Amino acid sequence: MSKTGLRRRKSLPLVSRLFLSHLLVMIVGVGSLLIISKVSSPRFFILHLQQLEGKGVIFRVARTSLLKGFQTAWNRGTFWSVIVGTTAAGGLSYWLSRRIVKPLTQIEDITQQFAAGKLDKRLPPSEIPEINQLASSFNQMAVSLEDVEQRRRDLVSDLTHELRTPLTVLRGYLEELATQRMDATPAMYQQLAKETRRLERLINDLQELSKAEAGYLPIKVEPLNVRPLLESLVQKFADQVLEEGPVLQLDCPEKLPQVLADSDRLEQVLVNLLGNAIRHTQTGAITVRVWVERDGRKGIISRLWIAVTDTGMGIAPEDLPHVFERFWRAEKSRNPHTGGTGIGLAISKRLVELQGGEIEVESQLGVGSTFRFYLPLA
Repeated sequence: MSKTGLRRRKSLPLVSRLFLSHLLVMIVGVGSLLIISKVSSPRFFILHLQQLEGKGVIFRVARTSLLKGFQTAWNRGTFWSVIVGTTAAGGLSYWLSRRIVKPLTQIEDITQQFAAGKLDKRLPPSEIPEINQLASSFNQMAVSLEDVEQRRRDLVSDLTHELRTPLTVLRGYLEELATQRMDATPAMYQQLAKETRRLERLINDLQELSKAEAGYLPIKVEPLNVRPLLESLVQKFADQVLEEGPVLQLDCPEKLPQVLADSDRLEQVLVNLLGNAIRHTQTGAITVRVWVERDGRKGIISRLWIAVTDTGMGIAPEDLPHVFERFWRAEKSRNPHTGGTGIGLAISKRLVELQGGEIEVESQLGVGSTFRFYLPLA
């Protein structure tokens, strides 16, 4: 066994070391008191007798007896004072040592449970400021780790569910081809390619969402004028809409204040929102509207809002709280032709938050939906 291991095994517990340190301080203090008193007290007593003799009081005959009596009384008093003081100080030191070590013992017990997988364990508050700060930091770490673990479990569950459909389709076609119960046609190969693209898109979206949720997604925030970006996106999507489809329009002031945003990430958010609007809007209009919000008391521009409004199928009231959850899709939009993975809105929400904004949704079934978010001003 190494010397380090022997040294660790021989080391005393913290409570014993605290008690011994208090006891050592007490011994040094009492010893200093006894030595100084033993040396100086008789001299001061004799000096006091001499002062009294100078005033006419005669102690020459009884001086030796008085000095011996003083020393005897001093020794007895000192003895009992040391006994009582040592007992009281020792008991108090032991009690304080146990009180200091108790929260540390709790920390050790809870951290062991936490390491064993009980991620819901938390440290109780302590009266000692430093230990209370340690407990607070540990609890924050525990909440973060529990959230990461929950996201991991949800991801595995959701991913299993989402991968099952395309994999089942691929396996079915491949088994039919292998047994020659179905002829290999271009249409079949196109269907196989479509399912593989769906898997690829799902994996890419999952990777993007994981980076965004973990805070690893690079965000380069800088002053930005959003109007040119909006004009380009509206024109790009308008070229892709069929003649009988919805009309895309931009409602944006000519002059806008600059915002703090990442141009690429902002474009990604808008592409997700416009893509969803087009998929769920057969006829009518899709409007990208921009406006500024002013402080009510000062009249100063505080935020810039961007909204994508459509006249599509809308979302039921009971489904609205789940819109930004990953892999969530309303039943009416669960069809193989939408091409959505159910992750786009979750990614958009996280990207907006990473740029210092917040995203909201309003919708009415059969009337349409409005997704809006704000960005901080530069």
